[in-house]
Amino acid sequence: MHRSRLSTILIDAPSDQADASASFWSSALGVPAQSPPGEPQFRTLQDCVPNLVVAVQSVEDSVRYHVDIETDDVQAEVARLTALGAVEVSSWQGCHTLRAPGGHLLCVIPVHSDEQIFGALSRTWS
Repeated sequence: MHRSRLSTILIDAPSDQADASASFWSSALGVPAQSPPGEPQFRTLQDCVPNLVVAVQSVEDSVRYHVDIETDDVQAEVARLTALGAVEVSSWQGCHTLRAPGGHLLCVIPVHSDEQIFGALSRTWS
């Protein structure tokens, strides 16, 4: 058994436009944008949605939105989602990028939220 939950909505912006994008979304939503320590490619839009991270991510790829699913067992969650029809695209530092039916990207990541929030909001899969 393992647990997982939708944890993050990412606004992917080209690297040369990420600061402007973060500034726009920060002002549009009325929340501060801050880079987490050690992760300069992200600008988290603080307290935008309760119990959900919303962030601008600097990418060297297409402009898009994508979601992260956090889990206490990355391999089991990747297996569950690929059985549902997702296709693995890549992996990096313990995170796996999948393409869901319909073409949308999602990342499966290890738990990064507060354990109480994860415990209260995650679903259990067998």
